[in-house]
Amino acid sequence: MRKKLMIILGAALIAGCGTTGEPEQSGAPVEDRDAKRIDGTQVKPVTADDQMGAVLAAVKQGVLAKRSVFFDYDSYVIKDEFKSLVEAHAKFLVANPKVKMLIQGNADERGSREYNLALGQKRAEAVRKALALLGAREEQLEAVSLGEEKPACTEATEDCWGKNRRVEIVYTAK
Repeated sequence: MRKKLMIILGAALIAGCGTTGEPEQSGAPVEDRDAKRIDGTQVKPVTADDQMGAVLAAVKQGVLAKRSVFFDYDSYVIKDEFKSLVEAHAKFLVANPKVKMLIQGNADERGSREYNLALGQKRAEAVRKALALLGAREEQLEAVSLGEEKPACTEATEDCWGKNRRVEIVYTAK
C-alpha cells in the first residue's frame, strides 16, 4: 500500500511540474541612457561597477588601509589597540551596505593543524561578531579560517609568530 502511494505521489509531482505552453511576455521597452547632453555637457551615467570601484578605492586610504588585527598567543580576544580599527571598518560597512567583507583568521605554526584551524576560526568569528555588534549586516560578513596555511612570516621566532597570529580583512564587491 505504501509503495503504491509513493508511486502516485511521484506521478502527481511530475505532472505538476509541467509548463502551460503559454508564450513568454515581453518586457517594457528600454530607454537608451548611454550618453546624454545636459546644458551642452556630455554626461555618462555611473554604473554600479563604477560606484563599487570608487567605494573599494576608499578602503586603500587612511585607517581603512590597515586590515590586520593581531592576537596574543593562544587567544582570540581582540586587543584594545585594534578596537578602533575594527570600529572604523564597521562604520565603513554600515555606510556601504553593498560591500562585503571576508574575514580570514590565521594562527602561527605552533600547535596541530586542526587546533590552528579552530583557533583561526575563533579569531575570525571574534572580529565578525564585533563588526556585527557595531552595525554591519550579517550578510556582509563571512568568517573563514586559514589556520597556519598562509603565514605572513616563516621564521621560527616570537616576532614572526606574532605576525602570523592575525585576522586579515578582505573587501569584496558582489
